[in-house]
Amino acid sequence: MHLFTLRQLEYLIACIDHGSIAAAAEAVSVSQPTISIAITKLEKQFGSQLLLRQHAQGVLPTSSAKKILGDVRVLLNYADELQSNALMTSEAIEGTVRLGSFITLAPIILPTLVKRLKEEFPNVYVKITEGTQENLIHELKNHKIDLALLYDIDLPNEIDTVSLSESSAYVALPKDHILREKTEISLNELVNLPLILLDVAPSRTFFLGLFEEQGLKPKIAHTSPSLELVRGMVGCGLGYSLLVTRPSGDTTYDGAKISIRPLKGANSKSKIVLSGLANLKKTPLVKCVEKIALTLQDNQNDLFKFQK
Repeated sequence: MHLFTLRQLEYLIACIDHGSIAAAAEAVSVSQPTISIAITKLEKQFGSQLLLRQHAQGVLPTSSAKKILGDVRVLLNYADELQSNALMTSEAIEGTVRLGSFITLAPIILPTLVKRLKEEFPNVYVKITEGTQENLIHELKNHKIDLALLYDIDLPNEIDTVSLSESSAYVALPKDHILREKTEISLNELVNLPLILLDVAPSRTFFLGLFEEQGLKPKIAHTSPSLELVRGMVGCGLGYSLLVTRPSGDTTYDGAKISIRPLKGANSKSKIVLSGLANLKKTPLVKCVEKIALTLQDNQNDLFKFQK
C-alpha cells in the first residue's frame, strides 16, 4: 500500500488556492517540477485525477479533489497544530523575529512585549523596526518584517490582524489651561483653540475625522510627526492636542507638566492590532509572539496602562 504524505497534500492545496503550479511553487518555495511530480504520485496513490491542467489558464480541482478538500485542510491544520505544540517550548524556540511598530506605539508597548518574550523564550532575538503605518504595511507585503503593531484603520485585505486592545482619544492641555477643571472636554469647546496636530497617518486622518463627523473645522496651529514633540509643545503652552497613545506619566521630556482629560461625545475609539500577512503560514516563532501579546492583553495594567 502506497501512503501519501502531508507534503503532497500541502502542494495540492497550494495549487488549488493559487490556481497554478507556478504560483503554488513560489508560495511554498519549491520548484515547479517538485510539485508536479508530487501531485502525479498523489493521483496514482488516490487512483483518481485531482487537478485539471489547463496550461496557460492554470489548474482547477476535479470533482474528486473537491470531495476531499475539506478533510485535507482539516488534516493539515491538525498537523500544523501538533508541530507547533511540540515545538513551542522555551528550549526549542529560537531565531530572529522581525517586529515592526507604528511610531507612537513602539515606546509604550514594545519594551514590555520584548521583556516577556525574552523571559519565556530566551533564545529569541527581536529585531525592531519603527515606522508609519503605510511603511510598515509595505514592509509586511515585501516580507521584510514578520509582524507589526498597527492601528486597525484602513488596513488592506491581505493583512491579517489579532486584536489587542481599544484605546480612546484624549485631550492634552497645558497644565494651567482653563479647561483643565473639566472632567471631560468636547470638540465644540476645542474647535476655536490652537491645535497641535500629530501629523502622521493614520493619526492625522483619525483626529481630523472626529471634527468632520460633527461638522467642525479645527484651528491647526502647529503640526509634527513626533509624539513627544507634540507633547512638548503642549507643555510649553502653544496649544492643545488630541492623542490616543498615552505614556504613563504626564511630564514632557523637558520636564513640563501637561493635563490629560477624556474627549467627550465623540466616536473616538481606535483598535490596536498585531498584524501579519493573511496568506502567509505562521512559523512557531511568530505564533509565540502572538501568544505573548495576547497574554499581555489580558493584563492591561502592564501593556495598555496608557489608555487609562
